[in-house]
Amino acid sequence: MSENSSDDALLPEKPRRKRGPLIGVILAVVVVLVAVVLIVVNTTSDSGTAAGHTTVKVGVTDASADYWKTFRQIASDNGIDLELVNFSDYTQANPALAQGQLDVNLFQHLLFLANYNVSANQDLTPIGSTYVVPLSLYSRKHTTVADIPRGGQIAIPNDPTNQARALLVLQSAGLISLRGGGNVLSTPAEIDQAASKVTVTPVDASQTVAALPSVDGAIVNNNFALDANLDPSKALYNDDPANPSAEPYINTFVTRAQDKDNPTYLKLAQLYRDPRVAGEVKAESKNTAVLVERPNTDLQTILDRLEQTVRAAKK
Repeated sequence: MSENSSDDALLPEKPRRKRGPLIGVILAVVVVLVAVVLIVVNTTSDSGTAAGHTTVKVGVTDASADYWKTFRQIASDNGIDLELVNFSDYTQANPALAQGQLDVNLFQHLLFLANYNVSANQDLTPIGSTYVVPLSLYSRKHTTVADIPRGGQIAIPNDPTNQARALLVLQSAGLISLRGGGNVLSTPAEIDQAASKVTVTPVDASQTVAALPSVDGAIVNNNFALDANLDPSKALYNDDPANPSAEPYINTFVTRAQDKDNPTYLKLAQLYRDPRVAGEVKAESKNTAVLVERPNTDLQTILDRLEQTVRAAKK
């Protein structure tokens, strides 16, 4: 053996690998793994939900309310995953729906929807009734309507929808009289002062609670009343959600007209009536919310009537 021989020459020759069949097996395994990954990605990436579930984007203004947790679970159990989009400004949720950023919204009553549709030339459509919340008269100075003195002052919300409703509440309570009986678009200019017991002072709806110490009473929206820890049972007066005059104030699920027959959206509106959700909605409103079950044809008829009233007022 030469001095220049390598130590490697003393080792037995390593067997050569048969690369062809082995490479084929490896490639086959890789192809299978890639296919599996693609299947998993395709079934989860579109909506981020489990296979067989549908995601619905719902525009709301109360995403922190407790009942949403229960509603989301019930919806998920029925194959619907809710993606809540919360709005702090009531004027944003309808344009977002009309533009396709949402699938459904749930925050408004039919009169609010009618005003939007007419103003924006849209055809958003109700697909399920939910509840009516009474509009109430509160006072820090008096315990009954009869205690309010002649010439007393009542604060009311100044936005068109709530202002008109507040005037109708005061008329029903016998505190004012509206010429012609009033309607869902009445303004303080229609008050018959000579036939009325009190005067009204329109203020921003969020300031009606703050006005209570300086007036004889105030019409306060339920959300502001609850935020201020006002006791609804201590309200001097409120409108009756069961009365036909409350129809404009039925809150509804709303979607675009082309989606009004979408089975998933209709199912969502139906699931809202589950007793577990209904119970929490009532608790959230301190038992003031009155759940309403009206056919969608009725809701559309009411909406059409309100839109006609709004259009007539704009002429």
